[in-house]
Amino acid sequence: MVRAGVVPGRRIAGYAAAGVFLVAVVCAGTIGVFGLNRVFTGLFFGAAAAVGLLILLFGRDGVELTEAAIVRRTPWGTSTVAWDRVVAARFALDEHGRWTLALDLTDGDEPHRELVLLSIPPVHRPVAGAYDQRKREQVTEIRTMLRQRRIPVTILPEIAEALQEHWKIAPPTR
Repeated sequence: MVRAGVVPGRRIAGYAAAGVFLVAVVCAGTIGVFGLNRVFTGLFFGAAAAVGLLILLFGRDGVELTEAAIVRRTPWGTSTVAWDRVVAARFALDEHGRWTLALDLTDGDEPHRELVLLSIPPVHRPVAGAYDQRKREQVTEIRTMLRQRRIPVTILPEIAEALQEHWKIAPPTR
């Protein structure tokens, strides 16, 4: 199983709003029970509860590539995309200048008939930290899964060169 996925901006805004709302509710409840002198205590416990909520929401949101199917998860539901719906994969630039690894699908209700697996900033240097290492591992795992499934992968030459030079990921051999 490979875990990937990109959380859309609207959903991120919703999660942030839920976190702020939780801070306000916990803070107001603490002030209501213990008095006005406990504002910072309410903010502290509200922030701790909001962090827990955000970890829960973001942890539940994502895409899992399994041997049987592709599972899209959100905090309120799960849907499955069969591997036979995948036409190809592509590693290209998105409208924000980030590198996006997406699957092209047939039919379905996905926007633009694609499923975005990764969106990473362009690579300009070797792996420098945990974030880079995790993204490098995800790219490698997804490429391996797609190769096993014999799904063609299109990759822009500048992306392939940067991945090979900086992250030591060899270009596809097809």
